[in-house]
Amino acid sequence: TQVFQMLQTILFMNVSSAEVSGVVLLGDVPIYAVDPANWSIHFHWPWSRQAASEGDAEKIKSHLKIYLRNMIQYVHEVAQEEQLDYPLVVQIRAGCVLYPNRTSWGFMDIGEGGRDLIAFEVERQHWEPRKPSTLAELVSKSFNSKKAITAMLEHLLSNSCQRHIFTLRRYGKTALERQELPVATVFARTPRPDQILLVCHVTGFYPRPVSVAWLRDGQEVPPGPSLNTTAILPNADLTYQLRSILAVAPRDGHSYACRVRHRSLGTRSLLIPWG
Repeated sequence: TQVFQMLQTILFMNVSSAEVSGVVLLGDVPIYAVDPANWSIHFHWPWSRQAASEGDAEKIKSHLKIYLRNMIQYVHEVAQEEQLDYPLVVQIRAGCVLYPNRTSWGFMDIGEGGRDLIAFEVERQHWEPRKPSTLAELVSKSFNSKKAITAMLEHLLSNSCQRHIFTLRRYGKTALERQELPVATVFARTPRPDQILLVCHVTGFYPRPVSVAWLRDGQEVPPGPSLNTTAILPNADLTYQLRSILAVAPRDGHSYACRVRHRSLGTRSLLIPWG
């Protein structure tokens, strides 16, 4: 399963200003970005420029500034009509999910001030409020009246998005399918005399999915209050890291090891014993 999505934020400080930022991702790989200075498209990879020259991507690229101007003008008009206070922050998330059976699901959500506002139901070509509010009702009704735009969105999110994923995968196969091996170390900390914290630090792996478990005498330690695993965090080199911490009693007579499973290892596992 792959997710292609555009994440865009527009900050309206007052009635005469708007700061635009945006990035387009395939999975966790940045593909394009919007330059806040002049709204031009920055290509993160040479192959992403090639991919953007095919299909509807070229049309979207050429119409980007028109879309942004219209969106900014519309937000200012709504702010005036609804007497909204500045600053305003509008967030847009749009894209599609491509499943292994080659079916896809398109989505587009718009939020304001960090809250869900409206969502586009692609199959129905219809905007719906995410939460009942006067603003959500007004914006969804306004957007639904623009039939040509809703039909275009349905086409982009149902067809063009899926095809663009295939195009990106063709041009960027090496970057998109790269794998980096995890490096794991085990060490201990003693926060108090009756407790030892065994720490398994796993870093440098890509892609993101990973399985880390503690083994006690060869058996996996089940989830519980003595086991704490951090969220997976990004490294500066576009790899990931995490820590798994197991609390044990000193000299409890058991053997412990940290086991790491990752796509880059194939069917193998890393097994790092403590002590």
